[in-house]
Amino acid sequence: MQPSAFSPNASLYTGPQEDPPLSRTGFIVLAVIMAFFTGPAIILNATVIVVSLMYKQLRQPLNYALVNMAVADLGTAMTGGVLSVVNNAQGYFSLGRTGCVMEGFAVSLFGITSLCTVALIAVERMFVVCKPLGQITFQKKHAVGGIVLSWLWSLTWNLPPLFGWGRYELEGVGTSCAPDWHSKDPYNVSYILAYFSVCFAIPFALILASYSKLMWTLHQVSKMACVEGGAVAKGEMKVASMVVLMVLTFLISWLPYAGLAMFIVCNPDAKILPLVGTVPVYMAKSSTVYNPIIYIYLNKQFRKYAVPFLLCGKQPLVEDESSEAVTTVETTKVSPA
Repeated sequence: MQPSAFSPNASLYTGPQEDPPLSRTGFIVLAVIMAFFTGPAIILNATVIVVSLMYKQLRQPLNYALVNMAVADLGTAMTGGVLSVVNNAQGYFSLGRTGCVMEGFAVSLFGITSLCTVALIAVERMFVVCKPLGQITFQKKHAVGGIVLSWLWSLTWNLPPLFGWGRYELEGVGTSCAPDWHSKDPYNVSYILAYFSVCFAIPFALILASYSKLMWTLHQVSKMACVEGGAVAKGEMKVASMVVLMVLTFLISWLPYAGLAMFIVCNPDAKILPLVGTVPVYMAKSSTVYNPIIYIYLNKQFRKYAVPFLLCGKQPLVEDESSEAVTTVETTKVSPA
């Protein structure tokens, strides 16, 4: 009997298995699915980065986090996405043990940085709109500091497996690598529990707390200003739609993966089919294409430059500038008494 896709047996890194977890057709389907998400993710995130470098109007502190997220998501797509397509097309992980460690580290580094950046955006908007500490101007130093912190935080918690605390191992159907959720070794389990707490639970808590406060403030301001023609109410709906999309895609993309990982850690003897273990992995990687759509194409400032860039200079239908003359955040900067 061949070892399972989760086993650290070295034979899994040397070539096709005699008894693969999926049929050849199954691997090809997975490769096509990952290509469907990876291609647009590379194009959209690269567009965000390029147009930000091309136009000085986009080099504002509030946009730094958006660009940082695009860099992290592009890194995830270029490593985990592309390699998943290639390895699934072959039907096995072809880069050896060293390649597995390198891929697992790179995807985890970029992925956690992206999650931390989402939390950074949530906290930034909460401070700008709700003013819990009074009037605060979000400056370049704040943006840069938050970006540096997101990378350092991710690096700090993804380096330990390279030095013996935890490890990177094959996951799912054996065509990609990630932190080893399946080991029963107490030393490894301690790392996984710490990793889950600081790299998923904390960013998620910040997002929920910040946007809950934001939505409550917008609701209160809207009630006070509704007699002024509904401008704030309209702004509230724009923010609400973006917030709902952000939270939903965050949950859809990451919660199944984190939930399955914790289930395996808490129930090490549970039998998880390789395909069942793979679906949450791909859902998490698909977040790289959602982020630029939500944060860029629902942002008029970026959309103004990004859409013509993607269309090779062609201008789409001209929008009614008066309907979006003031951004959502700017229309709701007044905090309720």
